Amino acid sequence: CLENTDHRTRGRGIQLLSRVLLQCYSLLQEKEVLHLVLFYENRLQDHHLVIPSVLQGLRALSMCEVLSPGLAVSVLKAIFQEVHVQSLLQLDRYTVYSIITNFMGTREEELKGLGADFTFGFIQVMDGEKDPRNLLVAFQIVRDLIAKNYSLGPFVEELFEVTSCYFPIDFTPPPNDPHGIQREDLILSLRAVLASTPQFAEFLLPLLIEKMDSDLQSAKLDSLQTLTACCAIYGQKELQEFLPSLWSSLRRDVFQTASEKVEAECLATLHALSACLSRSVLSSDTEDLLDSFLSSILQDCRHHLCEPDMKLVWPSAKLLQAAAGASLRAYHHITRSVLPLLLEQYTKHPQSSQRRTILEMLLGFLELQQKWGHVEEDESTLLSLRAPICSVVFSALTDPSVQLQLVGIRVLTVLGSLQGFLSHSDLELVVDHLMRLALREEDSQSSEAAMEAAGSLAPIYPKFFSGRMVPRLEEELQSEREESSHDHHSLRQRCLQALAAMSTHTSIVRETVPVLLQHLRKVQKGSEARNAQDMVSVCQSLHRVALQCQQDAEGCWYYHQAVVPCLLAMAVQAATQGSTHPLRGKALLEEEVLAAMVPVISAATTHLSPELAAQSVSQVVPLFLDGQVSFLPQNSFPCSFQPFEDGECLEAQRRLVVLLMAFVCSLPRNVAIPQQEQLLRELLALSCSCNCPFTATTAAKCFAGLVNKHPAGKRAGQDAVGPCPLLAGEWLKPVPSVSPGQQLDEILQLAVNRMEPGLAQGPCRTQALTLLLWVTKALVLRYHPLSSRLTDKLLGLLGDTELGPAAADGFSLLMAESPDVLHKGCHADVRIMFRQRFFTDNIPKLVQGFHGAGPDVKANYLKGLSHVLNHLPKPVLVTELPTLLSLLLEALSCSDRVVQLSTLSCLQPLLLEAPQIMSLHVDTLVTKFLSLTSSPAMAVRIAALRCAHALTSLPTIVLLPYKARVIRALAKPLDDKKRLVRKEAVAARGEW
Repeated sequence: CLENTDHRTRGRGIQLLSRVLLQCYSLLQEKEVLHLVLFYENRLQDHHLVIPSVLQGLRALSMCEVLSPGLAVSVLKAIFQEVHVQSLLQLDRYTVYSIITNFMGTREEELKGLGADFTFGFIQVMDGEKDPRNLLVAFQIVRDLIAKNYSLGPFVEELFEVTSCYFPIDFTPPPNDPHGIQREDLILSLRAVLASTPQFAEFLLPLLIEKMDSDLQSAKLDSLQTLTACCAIYGQKELQEFLPSLWSSLRRDVFQTASEKVEAECLATLHALSACLSRSVLSSDTEDLLDSFLSSILQDCRHHLCEPDMKLVWPSAKLLQAAAGASLRAYHHITRSVLPLLLEQYTKHPQSSQRRTILEMLLGFLELQQKWGHVEEDESTLLSLRAPICSVVFSALTDPSVQLQLVGIRVLTVLGSLQGFLSHSDLELVVDHLMRLALREEDSQSSEAAMEAAGSLAPIYPKFFSGRMVPRLEEELQSEREESSHDHHSLRQRCLQALAAMSTHTSIVRETVPVLLQHLRKVQKGSEARNAQDMVSVCQSLHRVALQCQQDAEGCWYYHQAVVPCLLAMAVQAATQGSTHPLRGKALLEEEVLAAMVPVISAATTHLSPELAAQSVSQVVPLFLDGQVSFLPQNSFPCSFQPFEDGECLEAQRRLVVLLMAFVCSLPRNVAIPQQEQLLRELLALSCSCNCPFTATTAAKCFAGLVNKHPAGKRAGQDAVGPCPLLAGEWLKPVPSVSPGQQLDEILQLAVNRMEPGLAQGPCRTQALTLLLWVTKALVLRYHPLSSRLTDKLLGLLGDTELGPAAADGFSLLMAESPDVLHKGCHADVRIMFRQRFFTDNIPKLVQGFHGAGPDVKANYLKGLSHVLNHLPKPVLVTELPTLLSLLLEALSCSDRVVQLSTLSCLQPLLLEAPQIMSLHVDTLVTKFLSLTSSPAMAVRIAALRCAHALTSLPTIVLLPYKARVIRALAKPLDDKKRLVRKEAVAARGEW
């Protein structure tokens, strides 16, 4: 074939040879490669139909490691000379780029020996390229030419022209494009070329200025982003000639544009230009371009800051701040001129709104100073203006306008963060103002902002705040005022919040925590109606402090030692007082107070080191199991503490199991719990037998939290892998040496033995169901094999007329994040994608149970299904939608409001994410949603209106037949008696 006179036959022969070479090029010897290269080079002069196969052969040879020196240059010269690349098909052009890329990767020095001829040859190859697949490779070759210092010779402008002709990129990928090339890929690739060398500057900058003046926003944005990229490698020399034009374009766009994107890019570009000029090294005979550039910016912007109508104030301020933020040099140059002017304007403008604008501008310049930290005395304009700046800020803090106060607080926070700026007398005034705003200001926004400011400044001035602000807050807490009860209560609340907010440094935590605990003791001894509410407030403040000191090991351990024993002691004191003091301290045992103490103890425990956690657990667990109170402060209690003993008089003590739960369920997993088996048995017994729902539930949760973290071992420990003896019905017998896995199996078997009879009949069915739910959740999270058996038990209860509704709600508990136990924050064993696994294993059973259930319990299956789907990641749900949609639509007809609400919240995102599937059922969806907009339940009406709103994301052609009907139907909820419903109705109807 290779010698045949017919060019088609020769082409087929060369094609076969090239295909073979692409398979075996790595096996060739040097002489063979030489022979083949000479043959292929000669074939480049053959008929044009043969050339594609020749190029494929040369691509194979370009990957050979044994290529003789000089052959790469020879091949490329032959291609440049003999092949008109742009007349070839896309794939063949791509082959040429691949050959060049291969040689540049392996024969760099040889190609550099060609000098500028190689660059010129490539320019000829690339000139006129249009296919985006080839352009991505060609742009990469140009980047390599520049980055690897290939000689460009006299062809710099030609290389620029051959690439810049594509700027700005105007490419829209065709629908269903298999190559996946996006416009952004081409933009970034071309930008990397244009911004790769200062040699392009004289050609590129005029092009960018021209495109910046374009009316096309995409071209404007691309130009600005490219200029910003160029500033990283340019110097004064490249920019000097074009600075006036560049500034003119940037100024015009910021002053006139309506686009936030364009404004943001203009400011970023100005920042980059200023930074570029700041970096340039000055020689004695060169002009300081930064100085002249900033002077022109000041000249064009400064006078706008003084205009009475303040129209161009913000654009001018943004331009000045963008330039000033580039370097300390630029900052000093601009602030020397601008800061005195702003202070002068503040005093000239009496209106609060104008003062707020001026103060916000001042804030912007002060925030820039934070970049450079300490205020240098010899250079900074700030120090010379300290008195007027503080005066302006303090006047803003006393202004009646809340918005001006809020800006003043932000400025105060920034000034405080500038080390060396505020004097001792200034700090005293700062504390006075923050105290007044935090405690006395009527508007809650100012009060909260002042507290946040105190929290930000406290770590910078810990001695000042702990020595001055904490005692004053303590005094306010202890004072008995003649104000109305409501006002005094509000003041106490704010004191507590302020103490918590400023506890952002360990030394301050050591001052505030005793104050908070002392106040809690004081409230406990009182007998007013507000006691419980006050205790909850103290606990909320303690919780905030705990969260703020979690990352500091010293502060965390101090807090834990100070707070946890104190809370336990107060709770034990209240629980052991018995009937001798019927009122004193009993508020502490109310559910809302105990529930508020849970996150405090949990947050104080989760971040302890294993060693310190082990030290603490060795005291707390014996307290509950053996009544060992010696480690508690003020430990003389009226009677012994025995929460797990029987007897009605111990009901108050049993309620404290919730505090045990908060502690042991927050411990790191590698901390051993003493007497764990006994503790589990006691919790199990309490959860099944206690008549108090609060105590039974907390015992079940505590049991589940411990089971979830229990070591698995080699027997039952084969979570989600090996067979579990319990599933096979194998009874575990005690053995002399019991592994952790066997202990877990035994305790789980004990739990199953307690739950099954309890669920069957008797007065404790609800407690047994609660235990079943929490244990199932604990095991589902860790993929324990027993979880499937317990889930099946739960599915069976959906058919129970008494427990069915509660069992259905239990599916929400299984899938949702639990706030106090069994979540990652408290070190629970939570496996990845447990929800998807639960869905896959149990949805078929739920659907099957629904179809086989009687009419009186069908709603339970729908409720369980909607709870599972509601917590499932939406991408997973979309894939299963076709099979489940009919059930979801049926759930909307259910009379149970919880089912309706859960299903609606499930359907709303699906309308946005799976419009094609939902379009098939649009008739049913419209009917159901409109019907539910008249539901008696406000939450259902709101959810239905949101779904009706989401329907508008379906294809217009699907919706048009329903438009008039929906608009008519949505007129009724416009008159709903609830404002939130009317708001949703307006949005939905307007969209339709």
